[in-house]
Amino acid sequence: MDAAVDPDAMLMLAYARGDLAAFEALYAKHRGMLYRFLLRSLRDPHRTDELFQETWSRVISARARYQPQAKFSTWLLQIAHNLMIDGLRRQRPMAGGDEAEVALAQVASPDREQPDHTLSEFERRRNLQRAIEQLPREQRTVVLLRLEQELSLEEIASVTGTGRETVKSRLRYAMTRLREVLSE
Repeated sequence: MDAAVDPDAMLMLAYARGDLAAFEALYAKHRGMLYRFLLRSLRDPHRTDELFQETWSRVISARARYQPQAKFSTWLLQIAHNLMIDGLRRQRPMAGGDEAEVALAQVASPDREQPDHTLSEFERRRNLQRAIEQLPREQRTVVLLRLEQELSLEEIASVTGTGRETVKSRLRYAMTRLREVLSE
């Protein structure tokens, strides 16, 4: 990727040359997006704070060797994603497919009645957020990157370090699950 195409890459290159105001501009522009991505992915404010700080620390330490091969935001999300994966590897094993299905079934349980009136926009968005939170980690990550960050399949593949077809498949399964949960 040409740095001239991405103004954020230009800022990062300026920061690498010692321009602290360039870093401040990058931080101001991307901190909210990064924090929301981490919080929605991890669902743990304490871990989110830790990884948020660690991500920016990695950006700072990588400034001298930064090469704009992708959009800055994609590179930033890739750092955050890799830190999440490293943290998960150090933790206990993730829930298997059967456990994830049980969790989805609990969320969609019929004992929570919905009123017959049309849901407000807020209620629809909150229901979507809850449904996304119940997706398996890999599916949740691709959905958040696609819907909230509006990344292409190729950019998501770059962030997650997986193939385009794997991303496409995870996105398809996630959307199917979301439709199922939201239709109930």
